Amino acid sequence: MRTRITLACTECKQRNYNTTKDKKTHPERMEIKKYCRFCRTHTVHKETK
Repeated sequence: MRTRITLACTECKQRNYNTTKDKKTHPERMEIKKYCRFCRTHTVHKETK
């Protein structure tokens, strides 16, 4: 079963992206480098609740 997660920028703490992940295969929190429109650069985005 895939669950919905929100990704937040580590620089400005804005919640920018919504996505899904499979908690059985990836129980740890995700970290992805994505574009932040508030910082106007690519930053690391972490999974939030």
